[in-house]
Formats: sequence, structure tokens, C-alpha cells
Amino acid sequence: MKNTANRGRIMIIGAGGVATVAAHKCAQAPEAFKEILVASRTFSKCEAMQRDIRQRYGRDIQAAKVDADNVAELTALISSFRPDLVLNLALPYQDLHIMDACLATAVNYMDTANYEPPDEAHFEYSWQWAYQERFKEKGIMAVLGSGFDPGVTNVYTAYAQKHLFDEINYLDILDCNAGSHGHPFATNFNPEINIREVTQTVRHWEKGKWVETPAIIEEGSVHFGFDYPVAGMQESYLLYHEELESLVLNIKGLKRARFWMTFSDNYLNHLRVLRNVGMTRIDEVDYEGHAIVPVKFLKALLPEPASLGTGYTGKTVIGNIMTGKKDGKTMTRYIYNVCDHAEAFKETGTQAIAYTTGVPAMIGAMMVMTGAWEGAGVFNMEQLDPDGFMEALNRYGLPWQVVEHEPLPDKV
Repeated sequence: MKNTANRGRIMIIGAGGVATVAAHKCAQAPEAFKEILVASRTFSKCEAMQRDIRQRYGRDIQAAKVDADNVAELTALISSFRPDLVLNLALPYQDLHIMDACLATAVNYMDTANYEPPDEAHFEYSWQWAYQERFKEKGIMAVLGSGFDPGVTNVYTAYAQKHLFDEINYLDILDCNAGSHGHPFATNFNPEINIREVTQTVRHWEKGKWVETPAIIEEGSVHFGFDYPVAGMQESYLLYHEELESLVLNIKGLKRARFWMTFSDNYLNHLRVLRNVGMTRIDEVDYEGHAIVPVKFLKALLPEPASLGTGYTGKTVIGNIMTGKKDGKTMTRYIYNVCDHAEAFKETGTQAIAYTTGVPAMIGAMMVMTGAWEGAGVFNMEQLDPDGFMEALNRYGLPWQVVEHEPLPDKV
């Protein structure tokens, strides 16, 4: 299937905050997205998106109900709508089911988060990389991780490798949310996924191997204060994040790669208490004759992430600090974006965490559907040409800048 033959038909699976942003941004670009279908197990959320998009842009999009765990159901819907690309913005547990349905229908695939099994707090790309030959044989493309991190951070690195450095030796990705949603405790995206991610043992890449350090809520976790543009000084914690797994394979010369994220004491204290009383468990427990998973029950109690946009103030600052060689000289550059929660809500009705993920998802889809990105097989973002994507970030709401910076220290 040649991407240049695409007809502008996109199918978005999911109906949360990220899917809402992606659908809005697709609706803003009719030259690339002529027909839009949003599909979810919760049909009422798809209908709400339909109404909002019609009111804001005067465009009609389609909506459908689908169970993303049911490959036969997915396959039937894809066959009926005949999209050029399926944009998976459902749960990471469902990635492989949706990839299987894309294989069955010979349709291009894209997501924003790598697969993790529902019964194990562990995520890695190996499950999806295993689809390489099957997608290649079908002549279709799977693009993994087209959010911000992973996604934009991968493209920042590819752009720096292409235009700024001869080789990149040290990579630090820093993700800061300096916003306030006004709740005592809430997660900015799916609580179940978020809590599983941040309670894992931390890993970073150094001298050709993975180095483990304690999870962010454990004694001995690695953290330091960093002075972010606009946001100012924020405590930043070393965290394992999925883009490191592919970047250390695809970016030449890397000696160290780390990922940092800001967390407040309030958030960490809540998380410790929830962990200590068993509410972050992912295994089933018996409660009055019913099998429940504590973290799923906790998800039902916490605020819906898509609802946090109302009254959310402050900004996010996400970017890469990279040190490497250019013409024999060592230099450091910082590429970053600043996004405003209130502005994101004004445009799409969501907060900036959803916005910074949904916009890159739309841009990645645009790259594939316009033929800017072509190929057969499974790709991570840094393997694709960064230039068109970087230009589109400026055009569609996530402008970036490059500045000189001091390298981050080896030890913090």
C-alpha cells in the first residue's frame, strides 16, 4: 500500500482527552483529513466529540462503538470504514489487538504509547517490534509513539542529529508540568497507566548498559532541581520512559540517556499512601465475593483526566538537553516547547497534557497520510525524517525553540 494513494480517511480509536485533541486537530486540517471516524467502547463520548467539532468548526465527523479488545469487531469496523490509517489512542493493553486488526485489513497503524500487558506493570517495545516482518510483508506502516514523550522528544533528537550535531553523546529529556488543576490528587492521563508507570524501578542508559535506581516514591530515588524556562525551579525525578529504549538503538554515539519528570511532594505523598494501603495493586483481590483490581477501583474514584481542563492553570515545559560533537567541538543545545493549560482548554476543551500528546498524534498521522513518511514495517519516530514534523509543530500549536545550554552533570 503506497501512502501517496491515501484518500484522507482516518479512524481514531479512543475517546479520552488525547483522542479529543487529535480529533479536533484533524478537523482543523481538512486538506489532509477529509473523513474522520472516532470509535470507542463508550459511544456517548464519541457523540460528544461529534457535537463539539460540529459546533466549533462546522464539520461533521463519524462516530462508532467498538471494543478495542475484540480483534474481529475492530477488523469489521476497519473494513467497513476503509481508513488510510488507524490512530490508536486507546489503552496500551490494546495495542496488539489493534495492530492485528490493521494487519488483517492492510491498513497503516499509529499509536502514542507502547504495549504493556494488563497483568504486569512492565512496558517495552519488543512485543510491537516483533510485528516488523508481518507489516513489511503486507506493505503497510506502523509508527510507534507519536505523542510528545515518546514522540516529539524522539523527533527533537532526530532533528538535532540531522542538523545540529555530528554525533550526540549525552541526552536528557525533561518533562515539567508546572500547572495546577485544583484537586488534592489527580493524574493527568489514565490513572491506571500513570500509576503503573511511575511506581516502577527506574532505568537509564549509560556506557552501553541499563542502570537501575529506586522508583520515585522510594528512598534513594534520584532527583534534582532544574530551572525550567517560564516554569522556574522544579524538582525533577529520574524516571524510566519508553523512548529511551528505541533512542539508544537508533541515535549514533549515545553514551548516556536519561529521562526526568517533575513531581510535587503532594503527589508523591499521596502515591506512597496509596501504595502502602494496597490501592496501586494490579492483581485481583476478593471483596465480598467480587474480584476487583485495586488500581482499577482507584481509577473510578479519581477525577476523569479529560475533565481536569476546567480551571487548570500554568504551563508544561518539555524538551531535550543534548551534548555532543560538531566539527570536532563539544556543544550543548536545549530544544523545548512551552504549552499553556488554559490556552489548550480554550481551543479543545482539554488540559495541556492531553494537548501535547494529541497534537503530535495528529501531525504524525498527517505525515503518513500525505506521503511525507513512507515505508513498510514498524518504525519508531526517530527513524523517520524530522523536518516536516518539526515544521508542523510550529503550525499546529506546539512551537519549539533551540537555545544554548550548559550540559547536565553526570551525577545530581
